[in-house]
Amino acid sequence: MFPTDYSDILQRIEEIDPIRYAKTRNFHDGAVTKLSPYISRGVISTRQVFDHILSLKLSWDATEKLVQELAWRDYWQQAWIGKGKAIFEDLRRPQEPVSNYKIPSSIINGTTKIEAVDNAIQELYESGYMHNHMRMYVAAIACNMGESHWNIPSQWMYAHLLDGDLASNTLSWQWVAGSNANKKYYANQDNINKFFNSDQRDTFLDVGYEKFGQLEIPEELVALSSFELQIALPEFIDIQINRDKTTLIYNYYNLDPNWHKDEDVQRIFLLEPSIFERFPISQKCIDFALKLSENIPGIQLFVGEFEELKTKVETEKIIYKEHPLNNYEGIEESRDWLVPEVTGYFTSFFGYWKKAKKVLVRERS
Repeated sequence: MFPTDYSDILQRIEEIDPIRYAKTRNFHDGAVTKLSPYISRGVISTRQVFDHILSLKLSWDATEKLVQELAWRDYWQQAWIGKGKAIFEDLRRPQEPVSNYKIPSSIINGTTKIEAVDNAIQELYESGYMHNHMRMYVAAIACNMGESHWNIPSQWMYAHLLDGDLASNTLSWQWVAGSNANKKYYANQDNINKFFNSDQRDTFLDVGYEKFGQLEIPEELVALSSFELQIALPEFIDIQINRDKTTLIYNYYNLDPNWHKDEDVQRIFLLEPSIFERFPISQKCIDFALKLSENIPGIQLFVGEFEELKTKVETEKIIYKEHPLNNYEGIEESRDWLVPEVTGYFTSFFGYWKKAKKVLVRERS
């Protein structure tokens, strides 16, 4: 489902259909781009995708929905930069009600008895993919039906997504749970049936919207689990490092094969155990990132902390891309933002989009 060769990734960009995307993106079999794993891993950027969309010479109306979805990703990242560690707590208001700080066992096991949901959870485990609309369903079931605080369930989902992005995942869960929005998000069985080719009835979601917020926790969500995941980073193999050579640091969020391309530098893919202990990911996600790194000629893998790496190189010759998880020394370079001119924290996406859209529309003229 997700090729790792760079030429195949570029071909996937070429296959984007903004018109079909706008009409069908909320459906399970809709024309979604499936580019998010490559954007999340920094192989391509939202800007790179937008530049391709521009080259299609379509009207703004035909492309706006897809461009807006690209902007959501940068919006979440700007929120993380602006708020820092606060995004890992209830951001705007406490989630209410909360009856537990675990995760329903039926979510982890894919046994909610909502057929489309259980199938999607199995697909997540097998492929590392879950449709964005389904992610909202799962979050609503866990948080708003099961009254689980969003924190543990969001960690579970992040750990298994090939496109796992801490900002968009964490803040989207909060948006569904109401701690980062003015109201909670709910979806009933009719909604799931419509968008996921299902005709199921008589489930705990087979109710009218007026009932939500008044229901008891369904028996399918009563049993709870903790979430633990054993990290299996590759064993560190001694590598050749030239202390006096310019060193580019790549990581789980930056695997850009065009970064300083063809320059005489040494390229290090840094996997810091402390990051993955705090934010664990599945073996499938680790393996996916390792395969993506093979698009970068001459890259070497360093499993250890930055503090250890910096003893082997001159820090003034280290170059890295900005990211909230980075605690590096050296020369920091900017990421390739969709709209570099629009920065900072916005309380709503549409506050951000209003400014970003002006810049993007102006570029088209």
